[in-house]
Amino acid sequence: MQIEETAIPGVLILTPARHSDGRGFFCETWNARRLGEAGITLDFVQDNQSLSHVPDTVRGLHYQAPPHAQAKLVRCGRGALFDVAVDARRGSPAWGQWVGVDLTPEDGRQLLIPAGCLHGFATRAPDTEILYKCSDFYAPDCDGTVRWDSCGIDWGLGGAPVLSEKDAAAPPWAEFDSPFTWPFTREGTPCA
Repeated sequence: MQIEETAIPGVLILTPARHSDGRGFFCETWNARRLGEAGITLDFVQDNQSLSHVPDTVRGLHYQAPPHAQAKLVRCGRGALFDVAVDARRGSPAWGQWVGVDLTPEDGRQLLIPAGCLHGFATRAPDTEILYKCSDFYAPDCDGTVRWDSCGIDWGLGGAPVLSEKDAAAPPWAEFDSPFTWPFTREGTPCA
């Protein structure tokens, strides 16, 4: 597994080794023992799948507040997406900064987003499928959203975004009272 650091502490790009032959390829997208040896010790408890039919669909910026804060490992199963993390950990050296990474099934890259970061993505192709692991179960009472266009992110959209009502009505970053602090210390969540 290739592990690449980003400008935000704890936000990592993971690229699994692929073993290819005439049939296709095989790869391990997550191996707790091997990644634990590299200092990444997350216990994922839920896998999610999302499908967006049209390009320029924007989902986010989402988070789940403590005590059910979630780290996520995001990959693209089909199509293409631009995946984004925003550091929302008060006191972090990267507070308010964002990182965006293009993910496709062809490149196999994954974005690891620690708890305490907002998450969102924009689709680049029709019928884009997003697959992601979460380190805590979905808790509706801890669910939150920050407006997608309020953090200075260059989404690279080709047209008007396709948004849910929830995402379109989300409060902007300037009004966000973050429940996260630096360092975020919940067991198993990398933050530095």
